[in-house]
Amino acid sequence: NRSFRPLSYLYLSINTHYNAMSSRSRRSRSRSRERDNFDGHYAPRGGELPPVVNAYGMAPPLTTGGMPSAMLYAQQSAQEKIHRELFVGNTPPGTSEMLLSQFLNGAMRRVGLVGPQETPILNVRVNQKFAFIELASSDAANKALNLNGIPFLGAILKISRPSKYVGPHVPTKTWQELTGQPLPSNAVLDASADEKLNRELFVGNTTPEMTETMLQEFLGNSMLQVGLNVLPGNPVTACRVNGKFAFIELRTPQEAANALNLNNIPFMGATLRVGRPSKWTGQDAPHGNWEDILAKYMSGELKLPSQGGAGAAEVVTTAPAVVQQTAPTKIVELKNMLSPQDLENEEEYQDIMEDTKEECSQFGVLKSVIIPKAGQVGATKIFLEYMTTEDAGKAIAGLAGRTFDGRKVTAEYFDEIKFANKDYS
Repeated sequence: NRSFRPLSYLYLSINTHYNAMSSRSRRSRSRSRERDNFDGHYAPRGGELPPVVNAYGMAPPLTTGGMPSAMLYAQQSAQEKIHRELFVGNTPPGTSEMLLSQFLNGAMRRVGLVGPQETPILNVRVNQKFAFIELASSDAANKALNLNGIPFLGAILKISRPSKYVGPHVPTKTWQELTGQPLPSNAVLDASADEKLNRELFVGNTTPEMTETMLQEFLGNSMLQVGLNVLPGNPVTACRVNGKFAFIELRTPQEAANALNLNNIPFMGATLRVGRPSKWTGQDAPHGNWEDILAKYMSGELKLPSQGGAGAAEVVTTAPAVVQQTAPTKIVELKNMLSPQDLENEEEYQDIMEDTKEECSQFGVLKSVIIPKAGQVGATKIFLEYMTTEDAGKAIAGLAGRTFDGRKVTAEYFDEIKFANKDYS
């Protein structure tokens, strides 16, 4: 019966309750003494709050009112993190964050970039083909740049600043320069972002069915077959697909220039557009398109490497003769691109007009394109009006000597007065 309990149980319950009340009373008196030494805001009397510092010993910025500015502090922290972060490219599939962290920390200790007991890499974020590492300080990040080119699980890691870094350039060495190890013959390390840009090409008109591996193998094998490579093996080292376009990375700048001859190559029912990315600002050497390679092969001018020939790199990259009969103008005249049959069908005529605008806009600002129709003066010619004579000169250098339907195109300046008067003779 729970109504009757032993006296000992009652004594124990009362004693336990009394002890609990005594304990709360002592804590209450302790807090009361603490409040006697603090004002209403719990700040020490006669003084101010102790400074708040972050993990790196830096106090947050203060506004004119003396309160921390959270937004400014966050911005400074983010900028400070950028100086401590590095990009790691070409990581092998399946690379784990722990393995990469242990490997790079050990490498820095082994060559004396840090002390034998230091762990400079605090955090690693691994993606499919690259990673980001966060170091303890900006000085440690500067030293870790010397790991560029280090071999890792059969790959050569490319270590550099992230694209959002805008700080000063810090001179560094590659892993090979640091250790005396040789760099594999098919590996390329860039000293700057500009050097990588010289090896990168834009590939347009891709379809959703095209994967990175498919494009890399197809374009690389195409270059090997016609002799556009410089070194043995696939010259296309990387590919990034994004919807209707992609970017490919070539092994050397020369192979990137050679790969421009792949423009208009057919693949899986589409015609690929291969060219320089929009941020590239260099000057291209003369080159052709894929149809130029086929035309030279059919005519016997091109002998493939499998036939004992030098390959397309020795043929299509040779600078064509530029015909210049007048002083430089803003108008370019193209001959031998069209036949009378090309102008008979209106739909085909409009296709030629659109293709010409798209192709010739890459040389500069194109104001207008004139293609006289069948029966008109100047039929089978194409006239390009550019914004400047410099753009017109680029078009002549890029178009002269190309082959179109087996015909070699000529490009030259055209008189601006005759063009204005619609005299296309």
